[in-house]
This record gives sequence, structure tokens and C-alpha cells, in this order.
Amino acid sequence: MSLPPNVDDRILELLRDPVLPILLIIVITLVLMRFARTGVRGVVKALLDREVSEGTAQELSAVEIKKRMDTLDGLITNAIRAFILLIALVMVLGELKLDIAPAIAGLGIVGIAVGFGAQSLVRDYFNGALILIENQFSRGDVVTIAGVSGAVEDFSMRRTTLRDLNGVVHTVPNGEIRVASNQTRVWARINQDIMVAYGTDIEKATQVVNDVGRAMLADPDWRRRVMEAPHVERIEALGEYGITLKVLGVVRAPEQWAAGGELRKRLLAAFATHGIEIPRPQRVVLAREPATDLLGGLAPDGPTQDDLSAGTD
Repeated sequence: MSLPPNVDDRILELLRDPVLPILLIIVITLVLMRFARTGVRGVVKALLDREVSEGTAQELSAVEIKKRMDTLDGLITNAIRAFILLIALVMVLGELKLDIAPAIAGLGIVGIAVGFGAQSLVRDYFNGALILIENQFSRGDVVTIAGVSGAVEDFSMRRTTLRDLNGVVHTVPNGEIRVASNQTRVWARINQDIMVAYGTDIEKATQVVNDVGRAMLADPDWRRRVMEAPHVERIEALGEYGITLKVLGVVRAPEQWAAGGELRKRLLAAFATHGIEIPRPQRVVLAREPATDLLGGLAPDGPTQDDLSAGTD
């Protein structure tokens, strides 16, 4: 069986046509971008596992390691995908026989000009890199940055997105972050001020609070979350209405809010059982009595009609 004439010429012409190479570049680009996330996740997991085995991240819990993995995974994957797209674009332009050297030179000049006016943008990216390298916080952490508190919903090299307790989303440029306060790193402290009324037996109140704390530590629902039983640390203040006891404990982050609420609920029940009074502000109302004359009668507010008549006679 013989091939049709000019088949070789047609194949060569098809190969010279840029459409086929461009389609091939697009397919390879899509495949690489599809598997970039899987590859990055494997590399990040291996690096974090090595940190744990070498002891540099032993203080991090499994939840902390997962949050850090998610943060690194998203950032590195986006960077690799952007690089793949850039290489694919250059290859496509090359297949179209377009001279990209003048465009690259022009972009360099534009980049220099823009750089002078984009110093804040450069600072954002630089701070973002430091936050990532130093592991200051990750997605899911509850932090306070630039005067804003909330859970980290998203993090990029340029900005950090927080959602506060009211559901409001705050976008903070990384260059504005001077101090990052992470409230959910490994462990946190229960810090409660409990007030009891004057006249309360402080030793008894202290014993009741400490018993409640030990009961929480022994509770199957809480013993995995409570690391140190809440206890009375000291008398914090002698206030206007009562005596303030400082109660401290240690829990696994981010359980400090739930554990604090549970502690207050148990203390209310325990105080009621043991007759320990929680003081409330009291208001004394003094009723002003009307003025009276020497005989005990009501003093007139002004001259009577008889007085006015006598004055005219």
C-alpha cells in the first residue's frame, strides 16, 4: 500500500504551522498547573515532617502543622503556577515569531519607573516573605495585627485577610503589620477575674474555685483540652463592691474561649451550692421630704389669696 503523493510535504507543513506547537504548549501547561498543587503539597509535607523529626517544630501540634501546610501550600502553588504561565507565554510568543526582546526591555524601564512609586507595595511583599519564613501566623489562627483582631481567612505575600467576631472582613497590607499577636499558637491561658462579696471566707472561695478547676481537668470532655487546671493565683483587687480573685489556667489553643465559658458556668453553680455571694452594684435612692413649718403643717409655696386681699386694704 503506497502513501498518497506529497504526504511528507503536508506533514512538514503541518509541523511548521504554529497552531500544533501552541496547542501542545497549552496542554502541557494545563497538566503542569493541574499537578502543581499535588507536588507542592508533597514537598511541603516532607519539609514539615523533617522539621518535626529534627526537633525544630516539636512544640507545634498537629493542628498547627496542618495550618502551616495549608498556608505554604497555597502560596507556593500560586507562585509556581504564575511561573509556568509566564514560561508558556514566552514559548507561545516564540512560536508566533514575535520578537519579545524590545517588550522585555520596555517592561524593564517601566518596572524601574513604577518601582519608585511602589515602595509600599515592595514593603508589603517583603513583610509577607518575613511573616512566611518566621511562621508568625497561618490560616485559621486568631491574631491581632494593625489594631484589628480576627481569624486569618487568607494570606498572600501582599496582604492578610481577617474576619472578626462580627463577621466583618478586614484586609490588612502586610507592610502595615508592625506587631503580630497570635492568640492561638500551641497553648493559651485562661485569665479570669472572679469577684466575691465582702465578708466571704476567702479560703473557702479559693478552695471551691480550685476544686472546680481540678474537676474540669478530670472531665473526659475537657482533659484533652485543659493542660493546667484553673486555680486562684492571688487576690487581684479590693474593689468597690467586692474582692476580686485572679484565676489562671492553661489550655490548648484555641480552647481558651470555650474553656473560659465552661469555667464561669461551673463556678456559678458551685458558688450557689456553697453559699458564696457574687456582689452586684447597689444603688441607694434617697427620697426628698417636702418642707414643713414649725407646727408640722405643710409650708405654703407662696402667698395665699387672703394675704393678697389683706395687702390691698
